[in-house]
Amino acid sequence: MLIKKLTDANGLPGNEGEIRSIIKEELEGHVDSMLTDRMGNLIVTKNAGKPGKHIGLSAHMDEVGMLVKRVEDSGLIRMGLFGLDPRILPSKIVVIGKDKVKGVIGTKPVHMTKADERAKAIELDALYIDIGASSKEEAEKSVSMGDFVYFDSEFTEFGEHKIKAKALDDRAGCGIIIEVLKSDIKTPVTAVFCVQEEVGLRGSMAAANRVSADMFVNLEGTVSADMPPNEDYEKVTVLGDGPALSLIDRSSVYLKEYVNKMTAVAEENAIPYQFRRTGAGGTDAGNYHTAHGGTPVIGVAVPCRYLHSPVSVMDKRDYENAIKLVKAFINKYGEEQ
Repeated sequence: MLIKKLTDANGLPGNEGEIRSIIKEELEGHVDSMLTDRMGNLIVTKNAGKPGKHIGLSAHMDEVGMLVKRVEDSGLIRMGLFGLDPRILPSKIVVIGKDKVKGVIGTKPVHMTKADERAKAIELDALYIDIGASSKEEAEKSVSMGDFVYFDSEFTEFGEHKIKAKALDDRAGCGIIIEVLKSDIKTPVTAVFCVQEEVGLRGSMAAANRVSADMFVNLEGTVSADMPPNEDYEKVTVLGDGPALSLIDRSSVYLKEYVNKMTAVAEENAIPYQFRRTGAGGTDAGNYHTAHGGTPVIGVAVPCRYLHSPVSVMDKRDYENAIKLVKAFINKYGEEQ
């Protein structure tokens, strides 16, 4: 299964090579060209030179995770974070570096904490990675400062149409684009698989200046918040209700004209959809939106629970419907004059 292959692989900001290789392997023979720019973005073209509107697609390859910051004399490892909340980290199993050294994130046991410590969220300084080493010298035989640290999380299908995996943000978007590019679309498409989104949308800054299209569709995994104790009005999206369309966020105001085009395609093809009901967060869409004098952008996302953790959850139907929606939109919009 493609989404399993993508989420099982590792790719932190600045180290997306494993993901890029999988994408290139999947797309071989289905596209006209593949180019890796100096930032590490993978830029792919299909149907170049053919008639029709030129549509850009974008998703980011990187995921949240950690970095070895320091090895203590005790052999315990201190870490820096990429897009993570320290509260989720205690007891998580991780793998470190190219040799995938196993470790576990630890902290002071509850029996030894004071009442005021238990009343506060755990801070990063109170956490460490234990790889079983008894000294700094022993630990440094296996890990080095700057090594990337990933969650060791098993892809699982469970319940009614649900998938649990790490890195659904944004391997879901990468998977959607791959499936679209493998399909029989007629209009010119340029797809960008971006690097370093989780540390400030950096890859798309470079790509947006390079790729000029009539419009872009940005594919993401987005927050759901559809679980207790949230009331209905607090739910950003709902798993199983279809792909989510953005109206506004911190990086973009999505032009209603183009959002309406997408909803019309969804309704014509009986594809369920919903709106993302928050303005929080920002995506690579913001960089495409402001490039080349302004480019229309649509944001399409797969709702996910527990984003930026080792156990994000999505509904397979939302993912599959996002693929159908983007294909149908390209075929419809690409023929417009």
